[in-house]
Amino acid sequence: MAEYFQAAPEVISAEQLRQYFIYLKCEKKVARQTSTQALCAIKIFWEKSLRRVWPAEVELVRAQPQFKLPVVLSAPEVRQILSCASALDQRVALITLYSCGLRLSEGLHLQVPDIDSGRMLLHIRAGKGNRDRYVPLPERTLELLRTLWKAHRNPVWLFPGKGHNGQGAATATEPMCRTTLQRAFRLALRQSGVKKDAHIHSLRHSYATHLLEQGENLRQIQVNLGHKSPAVTAIYAHLTSICQTQHQKRINGFMSDL
Repeated sequence: MAEYFQAAPEVISAEQLRQYFIYLKCEKKVARQTSTQALCAIKIFWEKSLRRVWPAEVELVRAQPQFKLPVVLSAPEVRQILSCASALDQRVALITLYSCGLRLSEGLHLQVPDIDSGRMLLHIRAGKGNRDRYVPLPERTLELLRTLWKAHRNPVWLFPGKGHNGQGAATATEPMCRTTLQRAFRLALRQSGVKKDAHIHSLRHSYATHLLEQGENLRQIQVNLGHKSPAVTAIYAHLTSICQTQHQKRINGFMSDL
C-alpha cells in the first residue's frame, strides 16, 4: 500500500485506503481471498501499529463471501490420476493425502513415529487450528509407506526432501517441498486425461465425498478431516452422486401424479 501511494502509511488518508482496495479489486483483479487477507492485515497494522481508527467506509469495499462447491473426482478418476505419478515418493504421498483425507501440509510433515500400526492410525500433529487428531490408516497405505521408507530410511520424515542432487533423502532434515508435490499432481492430472479443474486439495474433498457415498456418517468424517464445525463437513452431502440420485427418485415419486 505504501509503495502504491509512494507515501508513509501514517500519512495515508481513509479515502486513499478505500481507493487502494478498489484498485486491488478492479485493476489487479485479485482473488476474493487475497483481497480479504490484504484488508485484514492492513487493518491490524492500522489499528495496532499506527493506533488509528479504522475507517468505516473501507468495510464497504470488503469482498463479499462466496459459496462455491469444491471439485470432486470420482473414485476411478482418483485412481487414474494417482497411477500417472511416476516417482514412488510422490505417488505414495498423493495416495496418503487421498486415503487419509489430509491437507497438503499435514501429509508432508508426517514423521515416522506418527504411524500407529497397532491401532492402524495416523497421528496428525498441529493441524489447522493447531489441533492434533488421529485418522484411520488403510492397510494398503501402510504397506506403501513401509515400501517407501525402506527406499530412503530417513529416521524422521516419511516424505523427506531429496535435495538438489536427488540423493539426499536418507539424511534430509526437511520434508518434501509442497510445490514439488503440487507440480507432480498437476502433471499426473494432465497425463491422466481427466478434464476436471482439480488441484491437490481435491483429493481431500474426494475422500470425504467417497466416504459419505460408502455410508459413513458425517460426524465420523468431520473427525477424520479435523473440521471444527459440522456445518463445514455437511457441504459434502451436496456432492455425492448417491444423495443426488436418491433425491431425484424421491422428487419423481412425489411428483408422478401431477
